[in-house]
Amino acid sequence: MSGLRAVLVGAGAMGRAWGRAVNDNPDVDLVGWVDVVEERAHEAVEALAAGSVAVEGDVGAALTSLSPDFVVDVSVPEAHYEVTATCLQKAVPVLGEKPMAATMEEARQLVELSEQCSTLFVVSQNRRYNAGLAAFRELVATRLGGVGQLNAEFYRAPHFGGFREEMESPLLLDMAIHTFDAARYVTGTDALSVACSEFNPPWSWYRGAASAVAEFEMTGGLRFSYQGSWCAEGFETSWDSAWRAVGPLGSALWDGAGDPVAEVRPDGCTSPGAARVEAPAVAIPGRGIAGSLADFVRALRTGEAPMGECHDNIRSLAMVFAALESSRTGQRVAVDA
Repeated sequence: MSGLRAVLVGAGAMGRAWGRAVNDNPDVDLVGWVDVVEERAHEAVEALAAGSVAVEGDVGAALTSLSPDFVVDVSVPEAHYEVTATCLQKAVPVLGEKPMAATMEEARQLVELSEQCSTLFVVSQNRRYNAGLAAFRELVATRLGGVGQLNAEFYRAPHFGGFREEMESPLLLDMAIHTFDAARYVTGTDALSVACSEFNPPWSWYRGAASAVAEFEMTGGLRFSYQGSWCAEGFETSWDSAWRAVGPLGSALWDGAGDPVAEVRPDGCTSPGAARVEAPAVAIPGRGIAGSLADFVRALRTGEAPMGECHDNIRSLAMVFAALESSRTGQRVAVDA
């Protein structure tokens, strides 16, 4: 079976990471690389030693000249709508980086366009492709007797430099969607409403709000709480957050790095005390963006829906924009995808 022809859009640092993932996937052939600064794309191709990869400065031109089977969109967030819409209108499937779009209205338009063109559009939530998160999800689903409360803590102190340190809401806009999306993945629920407060500690090196606290009401009565900061020195959590899930039979923990664990009492037992339960091994298609790419390729081959398909991913994006609105208005806000 020949490899699927892929065109990559964006030759920045994340674009190059995707270039390596595409190059390493035996089911994919990288045939083109697009960047508005063509020299940057030439440099990326050379660094990857990818052989005969065509370079273009325009997505439409690449679609016409290269006839790819799909496009990987790693352009800047402001360009996601234009790149994706151009591809979908030509019936070329898209695997895009988050966020889906810069606004909810643009995101809704892209979902509608995917339907109209009967063309697959997926947003890579690469942190779903983590064996620890999958094992935590399995513990929550099978050992707690249901789940009524989910907590996630994210505390890091990265000195990125560049655009993130100038954003108005860097934590919520650039990072929190990973944790919000993981909460939906772990529990199988969707957000109904949120109360959120974001702020910037006086020692922060970010111009905008680097810290946030949010409490979501989810379907089924679940409450999900998020606390995070991008200027928290010391005792840093994993990039995948630190988690606790609480149900009628016990609790499950995951530190975002090691193996999840639960303490539960046997179903039907009324006496106090709980037994420790180790996490099961769970197979995933690959870690991070490699897993996301493998899942997308499988979807193209089989027609099965992958994780991150646009109709699902927009529900995670809606959590971000609702949290932002709640923070700015001081009111609890409905989450409307």
